[in-house]
Amino acid sequence: MLYNMVDLLNVAYENNFAIGSYNVSNSELVAAVINSAEKKQSPAIIQIHPSELNLIGDDFVAYVREAVNHTNIPMAIHLDHGATYQDVIRGISNGYNSVMIDASILPWKENILLTKKVVEAAHSVNVAVEAELGTIGSNELSSEGTGVNEILYTKPDDAKKFVEETKVDSLAVAIGTRHGHYAHVERPELKIDLLEEINQKINVPLVLHGGSDNKDEEIRKTYHDGVAKINLSTDMKTAFFRQLRQNLTEAPNAYEPDQLMPSARTAAQKIIEYKMDLFNSTNKASLFF
Repeated sequence: MLYNMVDLLNVAYENNFAIGSYNVSNSELVAAVINSAEKKQSPAIIQIHPSELNLIGDDFVAYVREAVNHTNIPMAIHLDHGATYQDVIRGISNGYNSVMIDASILPWKENILLTKKVVEAAHSVNVAVEAELGTIGSNELSSEGTGVNEILYTKPDDAKKFVEETKVDSLAVAIGTRHGHYAHVERPELKIDLLEEINQKINVPLVLHGGSDNKDEEIRKTYHDGVAKINLSTDMKTAFFRQLRQNLTEAPNAYEPDQLMPSARTAAQKIIEYKMDLFNSTNKASLFF
C-alpha cells in the first residue's frame, strides 16, 4: 500500500531500524523489491533517479503506484536526487509521494533557497521532501551525476540550521559514503561519531546514500543514530545484471524474457532480502497497523 513517507520514516526513526530505498529502472526490479518486502514483511521504498526516469518514461511511475497499491506492505515512491525545481515538479506530477531535492553542490544560500521553494510546493500537495547537505563521493560507472571526487562532510551545526530554515522532512548526510562500488578509490570508513553529533542536533530522520561497499557492522550502527532510510542501487543491480549476463552467455540464442529474467530477478531479491535483514526492517511491517 502507498504510505506517507513522513509517517513511514518516523516509525523507523523511533524504532531503531532503517527502511531500504531501492533504485529501479525496469519492472523486474520493481517485482524484486515488492516480492522481497512481502516475504520479509518489511516496509520498503521504491525510488527512481531522473536518469532512470529518462530511460523508462514518465508513465512508468503510474505502473509502480499500481504495483505498490496491490501489496499490503507499507511502501512509498520516491524521486531520487532531483537536481532542479523542474525535476521535482515533474516527479510530483508523475505521482511520486516523496521527492529529493539535491542542491548540495550549490553555495549554502542557494541550496537553502531552492530547498525552501521545493518544500513549499511539495508540502502543498502532501508530498514529503528530502534534501542533502554535504556531498557524497562519486563513481565513474554510476549514472547518478551528483557525486564528487572529494567528500565534503556534513557539519552538525549547519545541519541544524538547514533543517530549521528549510523545514525538510528528512536529510541526507555525508559521513563517508560513495555512490557505487569503491573499486577505483580507497574504501572509506563511516564517521559514526559525526553521525551521532548530527543526530543530536536535529530531530528529523537521516538518510544514508551510497553505502553499497561499506562494512555491515558500520551500517548496523547507523540506524541507532538517526538513519531511517538507506538507499540501495549498486549491489542490487550488479546481482541482477551479472545473472542476466550469465544467462545470455549460457543460452546465446535465447530471446524470451521468461527464459532470461526470472533468475536475474531472484538474484536481485537475494540481495534485497539480505539488506532488509541488515537494515533491521525485517518483520517491521506490523508496526504500521
